[in-house]
Amino acid sequence: MPTTKKQKECYFCVNNLEVDYKDTRTLRKFVNFYMKILPGNRTGVCSWHQRKLATAIKRSRIMALLSPTHK
Repeated sequence: MPTTKKQKECYFCVNNLEVDYKDTRTLRKFVNFYMKILPGNRTGVCSWHQRKLATAIKRSRIMALLSPTHK
């Protein structure tokens, strides 16, 4: 009996949220320990929100809301 992987749903579409660079608590869910942006196929975010998310994380790093590295 073959098993099928459950399709991950976009966090932002399901919760009807907008990506915001000031919301660091939400942005931290989409970066790994080394503060690298996780790919959409791993987080389940749709391509539209993945692009917005990448821009928001980069803006947050520039504004020093998120650290560029884990240290």
